[in-house]
Amino acid sequence: MQSPIGQFEVQQMIDRVCQFFYSSRRKLATGAVFALVLFLGFHVIFGANGMVVYTHKRAEYRKLLQEEQQVDEEHAKLEKQVDRMKNDPKAIEEEARNTLGYTKKNEYVYTYDKPAEPAKNATANAVKPER
Repeated sequence: MQSPIGQFEVQQMIDRVCQFFYSSRRKLATGAVFALVLFLGFHVIFGANGMVVYTHKRAEYRKLLQEEQQVDEEHAKLEKQVDRMKNDPKAIEEEARNTLGYTKKNEYVYTYDKPAEPAKNATANAVKPER
């Protein structure tokens, strides 16, 4: 069992704490709002869908748009080439000559071998004479 003096001290302590919080309630509320604003600002900038992630995704989006444009250009070029191969006999002949090495009657194709490239570092392979 506690003595009435102990209860009085505890009650007095509780009253002082309550009075402190009541007298500084505006400061505490301002601090809480400031902490909330800091947290929300941090979350907006660095969060899972924040500005940092947004800028990375935006850059990736631009890169993908550029790649898509390049693929579309290549696709159009290949479609044009296929159309030429289907409809233009000269294009078929040119492709047969270049790719397959076909020739017309009484026509000769001269080919030559590339000359061997000299060694890049001739002194590396040189043998030092013995004395």
